[in-house]
Amino acid sequence: MPPYDTYKNSGIDWIGTIPEHWSTQKFSYLFSLGRGLAITKQDLTDEGIPCVNYGEIHSKFGFEVSPEVHHLRCVKENYLETSPSSLLSRGDFVFADTSEDIEGSGNFTCLNSDTPTFAGYHTVIARQNEEHNYRYIAYFFDSLEFRNQIRSEVSGIKVFSITQAILKNSKVLLPPIDEQTTIANYLDEKTKEIDELIADKKKLLELYEEEKKTIINQAVTKGINPNATMKDSGIEWLGEIPEHWEVSRMKNVCKVRQGLQIPIEKRHSISLEGSLEYITIRSINNPDNPKEYISNPPENVICHRDDILMARTGATGEPITNVEGVLHNNFFLIDYNRQLVIKEFLFNYLKCSKVKEYLLLVAGTTTIPDLNHSDFYGTPFFEYGIEEQQLIVEYIEIESARINSKIENTQKLIELLTEYRTALISEVVTGKLKVTA
Repeated sequence: MPPYDTYKNSGIDWIGTIPEHWSTQKFSYLFSLGRGLAITKQDLTDEGIPCVNYGEIHSKFGFEVSPEVHHLRCVKENYLETSPSSLLSRGDFVFADTSEDIEGSGNFTCLNSDTPTFAGYHTVIARQNEEHNYRYIAYFFDSLEFRNQIRSEVSGIKVFSITQAILKNSKVLLPPIDEQTTIANYLDEKTKEIDELIADKKKLLELYEEEKKTIINQAVTKGINPNATMKDSGIEWLGEIPEHWEVSRMKNVCKVRQGLQIPIEKRHSISLEGSLEYITIRSINNPDNPKEYISNPPENVICHRDDILMARTGATGEPITNVEGVLHNNFFLIDYNRQLVIKEFLFNYLKCSKVKEYLLLVAGTTTIPDLNHSDFYGTPFFEYGIEEQQLIVEYIEIESARINSKIENTQKLIELLTEYRTALISEVVTGKLKVTA
């Protein structure tokens, strides 16, 4: 697409020039601001009036929400009488007023429905003072040029606050209304095409991950010789196994040690001499969070990188390795017999979906399954040579590397498509490219 014929200075450093017939307006001239309901999560119900809250803006929706399409929690109908100012109309924008990261600063959604809908907790409502194409405005709000205005002004360390003052002082680029509609229609079409391509690639990633799981499941429970004579294992969920394999139990190849619950007052936020990192489910799942350290821990709750850990509650049955520190009591440390089993084989066996399903079953059907020593020791395993285990491990590594290469290439393609989508929106809503009807 060609550029416009003539340009002028926008007066905004990070935007530069804009088409000569476009205008630059302060957010405060274009919108009246309001606040969402002063409620908490406990006020939300499954029935009543739909309500858009800040968490949903950050995690669930693009820049458009409709109660007919998206599942929204609700509030009681009495809010229609007590808090009418928090009720949205079609085309109203809802900004999250806090974000846990700088990238989420400026996240918003726009109501695309005539169904009565409230803005909920931690939200700022922006209502147009005059008629503009709300979809063009939404694309502009979604652009880096607008987001950078917000990000440069927010404050915070762990939580970033997006105030009404920050929104009011931001600038919006406005083409004539007919151009707004043309731009919105063009971006609707193009972003739909890109989003469909991205969705297809994400489905492909899911298929690749399933292929990896299938390869591991097959290799560790059936072996890798397709011509091997098979026999019934006697265990329903395992089915047939190679004839020369013997069914055993975990108790014959390993022992487990449980970690230790360390009181909060004995944990440190900095690493001191003689201290080790405290390994918890939370620290594993959120490696970027601040770490905790334990000084002079007992030897029996220390793990090393060549150990295998298993979550016994919280993420029950999930094996973990290549970590070093002091175990929380939500973990087992699996002390396996190096003469009978290879670490990588045992790790892959424990990752097998059939084995994980078994461990969850024996751990119990409570809200939080809890795996005990005896249940783990009773888990089926196999007895056969180290040499065959090594062959299986090498096969899994080769096949995983092949699939990981496909995953990496697909992820790069998704990144490129996402970058192209972002760049296209920016180029069009700042007038660098001219869109014609």
